[in-house]
Amino acid sequence: MAREYARTDRVGQQIQKEIAVILMREIKDPRLSMTTVSAVEVTRDLAYAKVFVTFFNDDADKIKASLEVLAEAEGYIRSLLGKRLRARIMPHLRFIYDSSMSEGVRMSALVDQAVASDTHDEEKTDDSEKSE
Repeated sequence: MAREYARTDRVGQQIQKEIAVILMREIKDPRLSMTTVSAVEVTRDLAYAKVFVTFFNDDADKIKASLEVLAEAEGYIRSLLGKRLRARIMPHLRFIYDSSMSEGVRMSALVDQAVASDTHDEEKTDDSEKSE
């Protein structure tokens, strides 16, 4: 019988938790304020991990600068991970911006705008029918 979760999934979840704590407590760079680790994908051989991050600020220049800071701190974060996790192999980290959060907020705003527009149009129609 197959296990419910693959080993790579379990390792990815643990890495996600630890990187979130490291970014919150250990990395003191002001360019990384309000950074969230949304997911981690680990390769089957545990050699590489894609770390998907979101930022509070959606400015493209600040996102690029934050990703550069994370790329520069990859070795330090990886060494801290090695001390916290008992693993023979510590994957190389690659930080990738996860736009799904900002895209979800944008889509929600569009839906709210469409609903408000429909409500406004119905009120106009009701008012014109009453005046007749």
